[in-house]
Amino acid sequence: MASAGTLWTTPEFANGKRIRAVAAFAGLKLDLPEGYVHFEDNKKPEFLAKFPHGKIPAFEGADGFKLTETPAIARYIASLAPNSTLLPSDSKQAALVDQWVSFADLEINAHTVIIFQLVKGILTPYAKPIHTTLAERQVRSFKTLETHLSTHTFLVGERISLADITVASVIQRALTVTLDAPLRAELPNVIRHFETIVNQPSLKPIFGETQYIEKALAFTPPPKEKKETKPAAAPAPKAPKKKEVEEDEEEDDIPRDEPKAKNPLDSLPKSSFNLEDWKRAYSNKDTRGPDGSLEWFYKNFDPEGFSVWRVDFKYNEELTQTFMSSNQIGGFFNRLEASRKYLFGSMGVLGATNDSIITGVLIARGQDIKPVVEVAPDWESYEYKRLDLNNPEDKAFFEAALAWDLEVNGKKWVDGKLFK
Repeated sequence: MASAGTLWTTPEFANGKRIRAVAAFAGLKLDLPEGYVHFEDNKKPEFLAKFPHGKIPAFEGADGFKLTETPAIARYIASLAPNSTLLPSDSKQAALVDQWVSFADLEINAHTVIIFQLVKGILTPYAKPIHTTLAERQVRSFKTLETHLSTHTFLVGERISLADITVASVIQRALTVTLDAPLRAELPNVIRHFETIVNQPSLKPIFGETQYIEKALAFTPPPKEKKETKPAAAPAPKAPKKKEVEEDEEEDDIPRDEPKAKNPLDSLPKSSFNLEDWKRAYSNKDTRGPDGSLEWFYKNFDPEGFSVWRVDFKYNEELTQTFMSSNQIGGFFNRLEASRKYLFGSMGVLGATNDSIITGVLIARGQDIKPVVEVAPDWESYEYKRLDLNNPEDKAFFEAALAWDLEVNGKKWVDGKLFK
């Protein structure tokens, strides 16, 4: 059998398993580079020449065609076997397959990965509110899946498709992190579907044995280091220590042992607006008034060097107690710490218990909000709209968010947090 191409991955990597399973179900052969060592070979010039981001999975076809990103590779491999049922020929059915693939990656797997990194201390500092929020959203997604599978054997149509293999691959990962025994008891159809897929004769060798955790992984604070009571001899140089993450989380999304790249925001032209001076003015003056911080802001603001943004939480329907929502803002601001010198924020909870929203404003360096906020893992849980301070409506929103007297659709300001 001719090979469809070469796939760079590791044996237990969930994303690699997905692609290998698609190939196996379609009856296609994939070559795996012999002796590939992750975190070493993918940093070599010859690998980076083909795949500049240095990530796996990475695919190169027999004809030299190159692809990265798991969903794209899996879909391409599936397309090489048109009679496999993996990709329906009907456009509506094909769109449903794409829908479930996206759902699996964004609504289930993304939460699994971040929760794993939080509890393992890869993402620091650990933040209980974000862990709780991610877990709650993932449970919502599991239940959406459970409802659909309660009346369907497979996700789309009557045969296994790319959607089923994709969902099975992310469920297998979740079973080692969040999908514990109590939660599995609530999701019999999700587990039935998963076991149906991974036990297919052609797929079982790929998925292997599944670990079913009894209790979801939880964060354990590291023990405090004891102070030395005696002067100790200088220790011998130690070999670089490989973090546990290399075994448990193979995806190379987190730079390791590399110098920090210069933040592109530092290369922007110098601005006349000093953000630290603004923070002091805001802290020491009344917000409104003839000598208030707003007057200082308008007198000194540089619209070429900074921009002003409205920020809104995307999932307000999930908010319950207003104090919990306030804590959530605090957690978001904590995770923006790496951007402190580029950012000022004032956000609040408006409304009442079980009927509230999170909104506010950010003052950010540059003209694009993404480089400033993407340091927070949950930055995409918020919508960002640039405000034009020459527009009376935008200006009123900006001022009210700073003065903490903002009202939106009848919902009044209850509590707020500052990032300064």
